[in-house]
Amino acid sequence: MENQNKRKIELFTAGCVVCEPVVEMVKSMACSSCEVIIYNLSQPCETNECLQKVKTYGIKALPAIAVNGKLLSCCQNKGISVDELRKAGIGQPV
Repeated sequence: MENQNKRKIELFTAGCVVCEPVVEMVKSMACSSCEVIIYNLSQPCETNECLQKVKTYGIKALPAIAVNGKLLSCCQNKGISVDELRKAGIGQPV
C-alpha cells in the first residue's frame, strides 16, 4: 500500500557522459515521495523488463524519463529517421 503514496520515476540511461548529469539531476531532485528506478541499457538486465518498457513507452533516444508510467513530453522525440538523414544529404553524392 505504501507505493500508492510514491511517485514512480523510471530513468532510462546508456551510462554515458550525456546521461550521467541527467541521472544526478533526477537523484538530487527526488524527494521522499519519489521512487527512482534507473535502467542502464548499456548493461543487460536480468529480465527483459527494461527492454519491454523501452518498447511500451516508445523510447527512441536516451536519456529518457517516465513518471508514473508515462513518458515525459521532453523525452517523446521521434528519434533518428531515414527521412531526416536524407534531408541532411546522407546517401547522396556531393
